[in-house]
Amino acid sequence: MNRRTAKGLALFTAVATALVVAPATGASAAPGAPGADSAGVASKITWGQCESPGLQRRGAECGLLDVPLDYSKPNGKKIQLAVSRIKAKVAAKDYQGIMLVNPGGPGGSGLTLSVLGEYVPNKAGEAYDWIGFDPRGVGSSVPALSCDNDYFNGPRPEYIPWNQSIEKTWLNRSKDYAKACGKAGGALLDHMTTVDSVNDMESIRKSLGASQINFYGFSYGTYLGQVYGTLYPKQVRRMVLDGNVDVRKVWYQANLDQDVNFERNVRIWFDWVAKYDSVYHLGKTGTEVQLRWYAEQNKLRAKPAGGVVGPDEFTDIFLYSGYYQSTWLELAEAFAGWANDKNTDLIVAAYENYVGPGDDNGFAVYNAVQCTDVQWPQSWNTWERDNWKTFLKAPFMTWDNAWYNAACLYWPGKVSKPVKVDGSKVQSVLFVGTTLDAATPFEGSLEARRRFPHSALLAEVGQTTHANSLNGNECVDNVIADYLATGKLPKRKAGDKPDATCDALPQPDPTAASLQAKSLRADSAAVPSVREPLYPVHH
Repeated sequence: MNRRTAKGLALFTAVATALVVAPATGASAAPGAPGADSAGVASKITWGQCESPGLQRRGAECGLLDVPLDYSKPNGKKIQLAVSRIKAKVAAKDYQGIMLVNPGGPGGSGLTLSVLGEYVPNKAGEAYDWIGFDPRGVGSSVPALSCDNDYFNGPRPEYIPWNQSIEKTWLNRSKDYAKACGKAGGALLDHMTTVDSVNDMESIRKSLGASQINFYGFSYGTYLGQVYGTLYPKQVRRMVLDGNVDVRKVWYQANLDQDVNFERNVRIWFDWVAKYDSVYHLGKTGTEVQLRWYAEQNKLRAKPAGGVVGPDEFTDIFLYSGYYQSTWLELAEAFAGWANDKNTDLIVAAYENYVGPGDDNGFAVYNAVQCTDVQWPQSWNTWERDNWKTFLKAPFMTWDNAWYNAACLYWPGKVSKPVKVDGSKVQSVLFVGTTLDAATPFEGSLEARRRFPHSALLAEVGQTTHANSLNGNECVDNVIADYLATGKLPKRKAGDKPDATCDALPQPDPTAASLQAKSLRADSAAVPSVREPLYPVHH
């Protein structure tokens, strides 16, 4: 559920925007993989060179897989998924199969995430073929959905609808965006649900000739994993699901819950900034820093910084403080630079790096999936009531989030019904969650554990970073490595609680001798932490 996931992928390697495919060679079977599934003959992937330099350096292969636009018409129109593969580096006897990976979103590009295997400790990732892919409509898949690349250009209208004029402006913007997506997406919009993507994962499995898959999913990717396990339980070998979507709340209530949890997390960040007032000079208490933040945001109503960063853009920039602690140093620098010195270059650079105007593919797919997975409330009065009620206790993000989703009021795609998730037939899942995750609140991980009786839950206690595995906490990462190497899960405990816990690493320290953060310059390529995603669960 992550709102800005695709940016995080750059931590590993540049996201490919195109594929260079070699002449037809036929799909090569994964080493040691079983034969093709008896349910049918799958399309083959024609492997060739990857466009991404990072994937090229790792010897990855890339290709396109034909899949049905509509799985109820398997012989009908086809679309294409962009797929990458980094092969296992072990002898055939030690081979553990294919490992599909999804970074979240919905709308996050996963093509380059086949590099994830090298981040697993103790070389446990080397026994798998790591399979990255762009879900339907995303990135290098064909067609890719884009509706209005100017949608996030700043400054935009104020988020908080203090009057009917603002409310009407945003409703019209949302309606126009949905209309533009209807025109751009056509028939694709009726086939963008989570179930469609789960069926695509099954098509990838068949195309690679594997009897089962392993799967590593972050954020929204955990929902893919839970639905895949419900529909194809016998095809699941091992799964690591990190930052778990609460399947009871897709997607309207999930967003309202996020608002409350991001409020908590941004206040944790304000407290951290206050702790280092000698560095940032923004206030000696969290409350003072919070008041300073809102004061600076208010000034931007009259005069946006650099002509582009108004109050909306200011919110979007600092939203990342609730997602990743890896952003705290840069965001504090940008905040202090603007508040104390009116450093326009710094705050505009933060907007360009974190908000990333100019490409709406991730946002378009986010809407296409969430608006058709389940019926959202059709009455604006319901949205208005619920968001004002939430705003009273969580003002930081509530209306930002409401308008991020408001196209669902007008979405032209065919609405489906969510799958009733039942993991009772899945034999092995390791759920991972941080207890202060705002994008996918920890209760979602507890609910996932309840629904998958043959699973275990690993909790990182006191951590606010979203979907934080394979990101430097040795306690967390070693449990995952052991599971991937041996299949052994932490022993399941009685009761409704985690089965294993790890303490969060210390918060960043801007006074440390080896200062981790570099200056956020206008020409920098700063990105959030790991691979997160787009938003919410979306995000």
